[in-house]
Amino acid sequence: MPRRGIDQSSDKVSTSFPLLPSRIGKRGVLVLPPDGKRLRFEITGEIRKFQSDLSSKIIVLERVRFDDGRIELRLAYYIIGKKPRMQGKWVWGQYATFLPAGDFAAVVNEAQKLRWF
Repeated sequence: MPRRGIDQSSDKVSTSFPLLPSRIGKRGVLVLPPDGKRLRFEITGEIRKFQSDLSSKIIVLERVRFDDGRIELRLAYYIIGKKPRMQGKWVWGQYATFLPAGDFAAVVNEAQKLRWF
């Protein structure tokens, strides 16, 4: 499986935002309610796209492999921080994202090209 992410400069958005480093290879832990069961995972792929109507937001689709071998996808986003400590930096979005249908289709099409499903 190719380790690939979209280069921010190729997404046709002119910004002076900082580079967003790849998360491919990063490991994490998912804690499941109600018993607190912990599942470990690794990010094995990512697709990024600047949101077409908001250049300070990047839509991200991550391919995640759990230690038990399962593969799942995580739809997420980053925004440029506005609070003093994170101002001007990319911040992981903490809520469910809204995005234009065309942007969603572009991310799904890229995932299909990469044979994620």
